[in-house]
Formats: sequence, structure tokens, C-alpha cells
Amino acid sequence: MVIHDDKMTLHQEMKRRYVRDQLLLKGVTISQDGQNIHDLSYDELKYELVLSAFREIEAEKDENKWF
Repeated sequence: MVIHDDKMTLHQEMKRRYVRDQLLLKGVTISQDGQNIHDLSYDELKYELVLSAFREIEAEKDENKWF
């Protein structure tokens, strides 16, 4: 069932590219480990996207303080 495998591979690659493009829009080109984001897997890219979202939170604002 080669067609099914090709569709799954294409779907995974599309997800990977989407997350990578989101990181590029935020100006992230290197992971926190120093790797180029073009070389990262989908899971590694998701992790970097989460980290970039945390960096955007302004911790000094009163509504963003945890306690």
C-alpha cells in the first residue's frame, strides 16, 4: 500500500514545514541547542515553537504574574 505511505509522509512533511514557517515568521532560525531549524524534526520544531511562545509573554505585566 504505497499510496497510503506516501500520503502519510506528505502529511507529516506539510506539518513540519508549517511549524518551521511559523518559527521563521517569529525570527527563529536556530534552536536553543544551536541547530539550524531546517534540520530539525517535527517534534523538535514543535518544542522550539512552544519555547518561542513563552518568550513572547511579558512577565513584568501584572496580569501575567503567576502569584
